[in-house]
Amino acid sequence: MRILAATGSGLVTLDPDTGQQSRQLEGHRLSALAPAGRTRLWAAVDRREIWRNLGGGWEPVAQLPGGLEVTCLADTRANAEDGILAGTSKARLGRVTPAGLIEFVEAFDHAPGREDWFTPWGGPPGTRTLSEDRDTVYANVHVGGVLRSRDEGATWEPTIDIEADVHQVATGPGRVYAAGAQGLSISEDRGETWRTLHEGLHAAYCRAVAVCGEWLLLSASDGPGAGRAAIYRSDPAGSRFERCRRGLPEWFQGNVDSLCLDALPKGDLAAFATESGEVYASNDQGASWSPIGEGFDSIRRLLVLP
Repeated sequence: MRILAATGSGLVTLDPDTGQQSRQLEGHRLSALAPAGRTRLWAAVDRREIWRNLGGGWEPVAQLPGGLEVTCLADTRANAEDGILAGTSKARLGRVTPAGLIEFVEAFDHAPGREDWFTPWGGPPGTRTLSEDRDTVYANVHVGGVLRSRDEGATWEPTIDIEADVHQVATGPGRVYAAGAQGLSISEDRGETWRTLHEGLHAAYCRAVAVCGEWLLLSASDGPGAGRAAIYRSDPAGSRFERCRRGLPEWFQGNVDSLCLDALPKGDLAAFATESGEVYASNDQGASWSPIGEGFDSIRRLLVLP
């Protein structure tokens, strides 16, 4: 098992037991990272480039046109076979082929409700996170809610009020999770209906969510500027959250951001990264944690692999 950290100065691989490190793509800024099958990896490099590793080393594949930056990557039913789906700034989706061609998803560019998408600071919204469960692909726009496609990206439809201010969409068996500014929203019918939960949390502002074995892990803080941030866990239905304390400090100063909390859905390993560049790992589904690295530069994505 291994933990990968996409940082502002390269890709770091960490051994969850020993904390031993190795580095690749040194000197490059990584903003996204995604697995594809058991051996392939994709990465967003220096904001606009998309690279892949088929097991023998990294190679550049494609570059976004001017003005766009890669914000997230995911291997889903909505991308080309052996390619990757790229979320970008300006709330767009691009299908990247193995040959390096990029086809922007026209249906997403004209999704219902797009004219209402916004950001609190007045800039253009972005495609923040992507996920998939069975035949449905989910795209989280900030701020624009969670859209779904049940026909491999041919059409898209909104599923949640955009005022939920969703920061990450994730999936587990039969459930969709949306970590947002008002708590964790859960859908058990593929986004038709949602219920928002925050019982047990010290504050309702949530940025990251992941499924680990029999538990659901969630980050929560006082707000966008953080102040007090913590990791919580619950049963997969989100019945009641309990704070993770063993091996962790009282509070973190800064959010545990979207995609900086990850876990093995059918295993025991979980990990998260803080804004100050610390990485913590758990081998018991979040019951206890240990620091395995610190001082990392601008971690944008943490990925747990078997």
